[in-house]
Amino acid sequence: MNRVKALICIIIPILLAYAFNTKFGDTPPLLKFLNPFTGFWQNAESSMVTANKNITLKGAKDKIDILFDDKMIPHVFAKNDHDVYYAQGYVTAMHRLWQMDFQTRFAAGRISEVVGKKAIEVDRYQRRMGMVYGAENSLKGMMEDPKAKEMILAYTEGINDYIHSLNRAKLPLEYKLLDFKPEDWTPIKCALLLKQMSAVLAMGSDEFYMTNILKKFGPEITKDLFPDYPFKESPIIPVGTKWDFTPLPIPPTPKGYTEMLTGNVQTKQKVEGIGSNNWAVSGAKTASGYPILANDPHLDLTLPSIWYQIQLNAPGLNSYGVSLPGAPGVIIGFNKDIAWGVTNVAADVLDFYQIKFKDDTHKDYWYNNAWKNTTQRFEKIKIRGAADEIDTVYYTHHGPVVYFQKPKYSKANNVPVGNALRWIAHDKSNELLTFYYLNRGKNYADYRKALTYYTAPAQNFIFASAENDIAITPNGKFPLKWKDQGKFILDGSDPGNDWQGWIPANQNPTVKNPPRNFVSSANQSSTDQTYPYYINWEFSPYERGQRINNRLTTMTKANVDSMRNLQGDSYSLIAENLLPSILPLINAGQLNATQKEALSITTKWNKYFEANEVGASIFDLWTKRLTYNIWDDEFTIADIPMRYPSRDRTVELIQKDPNSKWFDNVKTSQKETLTDLVNESFKFACDSLERKYGPIGKNWNWAKVKNTNVPHLAKIPGFGSKTLLIGGSKSTVNAISESNGPSWRMVVELGKNPKGHGVYPGGQSGNPGSPFYDNMIDTWAQGKLYDLFFMQSADDKSSKIISHYKISKK
Repeated sequence: MNRVKALICIIIPILLAYAFNTKFGDTPPLLKFLNPFTGFWQNAESSMVTANKNITLKGAKDKIDILFDDKMIPHVFAKNDHDVYYAQGYVTAMHRLWQMDFQTRFAAGRISEVVGKKAIEVDRYQRRMGMVYGAENSLKGMMEDPKAKEMILAYTEGINDYIHSLNRAKLPLEYKLLDFKPEDWTPIKCALLLKQMSAVLAMGSDEFYMTNILKKFGPEITKDLFPDYPFKESPIIPVGTKWDFTPLPIPPTPKGYTEMLTGNVQTKQKVEGIGSNNWAVSGAKTASGYPILANDPHLDLTLPSIWYQIQLNAPGLNSYGVSLPGAPGVIIGFNKDIAWGVTNVAADVLDFYQIKFKDDTHKDYWYNNAWKNTTQRFEKIKIRGAADEIDTVYYTHHGPVVYFQKPKYSKANNVPVGNALRWIAHDKSNELLTFYYLNRGKNYADYRKALTYYTAPAQNFIFASAENDIAITPNGKFPLKWKDQGKFILDGSDPGNDWQGWIPANQNPTVKNPPRNFVSSANQSSTDQTYPYYINWEFSPYERGQRINNRLTTMTKANVDSMRNLQGDSYSLIAENLLPSILPLINAGQLNATQKEALSITTKWNKYFEANEVGASIFDLWTKRLTYNIWDDEFTIADIPMRYPSRDRTVELIQKDPNSKWFDNVKTSQKETLTDLVNESFKFACDSLERKYGPIGKNWNWAKVKNTNVPHLAKIPGFGSKTLLIGGSKSTVNAISESNGPSWRMVVELGKNPKGHGVYPGGQSGNPGSPFYDNMIDTWAQGKLYDLFFMQSADDKSSKIISHYKISKK
């Protein structure tokens, strides 16, 4: 018996030690995690910050000063280009290391290394979409240029010097929760980050839906319901702008391009909300007599924040703005002479080609009346707790054949089986040079030079200068296409369907100093129909762009508050367009008490999507249901995935063709009318709100229905924000939905001494235990902006400096 007791006394501690030091499922090793010296306790930060710190680093070439202001924003002062990007890498890693690591692992298809087999389809998808392949090609372009090479190598060196300074106690909290360690940063990770941004801004693809629609309804109906230019539009380049160039010949349209077949596939439609606003007004419209530029890119909101604020100062460089953690330079910002910003173009630079293979080995495919060899790329996927997997991806000259069999993974629904992907993000590129030159730009000529280096994702680059120039350019490397090339799946055997070259960079649409004294974009059509080249057949709806243009047209003596208020504008042009047509169709005599009260509220509603507006909640659900009632019977059919016609086409139908055949539900014996659908959808909206939120009242307020919040990047519970009771909607200038919206709001007043103002929904730190993790959220939610401290030297006393890192060479 004593031996048994002794054995138990030995075994139990061993088992407990094993249990407390082993990761089970999503639970971290508890002993490591709870260790008071190395566990999560070490991630709690005091609001007190070390005022001064002397650091010796082997990567520094000369003295570097990093001054942190009271928002923990670093102002880097270096004596050469190497050191300014070295310090940027170091300080970004200090605040955002886990975020940088996680985002690039995700882009590279390496999440299984951290969480095991449950992420295998995520990793396969990223590899099969050619993310690493594209990053490798992009990196080649960067490394061929001496300036970009120095940027990326110095930035990488700075990150690694910070990583090497860490012990387990100093690791970011997420490493402890997920029980893994950071690895050395490599230049390919910078390229991967930029490729991931291309993937996010590609905004899905509709050609699978469109091909099925063409097969079901034929070309006449398809052209009628899915026109190549919208009913209502206010294009980025003002209507009537003259094109002062001789266009290249447009490639001929192949005779059989509409005769392709498509499998039973599903796709993600382009998502409204992945967009942005920007505008610049000339001095003729401002109180100061100098231009003002504003930008607010809309993205999926996360903590840590998508962006990282920083000021970079070196000989020939003094730039302030936001960077992407993991890439050197300032992406959106300003310097002494110019300011710039971006919104997404949504150019058609991602096409799928149906491939005819010789046999099931997939080693040969039919192209230009001959068999052509595929190439193979072997993707080695490491899996935590399991053996490595080798995934073979076949490439045609178009690009990777993403799938031969569909996995059970939602993103794979985007991809047609047996099709090759041609995507601009796979090409060699060097976007870093664009931002290198913008950061140092002094005038319009420098802006135009910088844009020539930019490939993808295509952006509407807006510009303003102290010389009183304003401009905007939908910019990127655009393939030279025949009209509607890529609207449907393409026949991969016909060379006529290949991309036939490129639109010359100096023929990308652009406008400088237009007579209306402002330029703007909100992801709408780039131009009117006179532009000689094809960029895409469909862009984001026009309402945000039109509202911005309406307000800027009447604006005079504008100042920073004028711009800030416009960024927070929640007026709905959809409501303005639809309510006069649908409110009179409501039969009040058939409504119950709640529905009658809802009708009264909606009738009196001011059409603003403000936080406390009940009418906004009713209208939003009402019009969503009405859209469903109009289109779902024809466009939702088992095994033939399609998409609905656009909101623009729906509004046009309601306004101009109220007796249209499309209002009849073909699945019922009776003939429905627009009046029937309007009444059913209104009652549905009221009943749904009552079931979910109780009697009509404050619980129906738009803010409570919308439920805006900022989640953690990895969706870790407790690390996201509180619910934010704020207004805005996807279709208004203040385009805030549940967890998508303005990821950075910036207003820059140009002049002899430029003044910047900005905020994003988060903070500088990526550590949930830091007071600088989410300290800007409330200011962002209130629609306010902070003054940005644009320091002129390390001794500048105009800003509130709370910490000073003095870095010297080791």
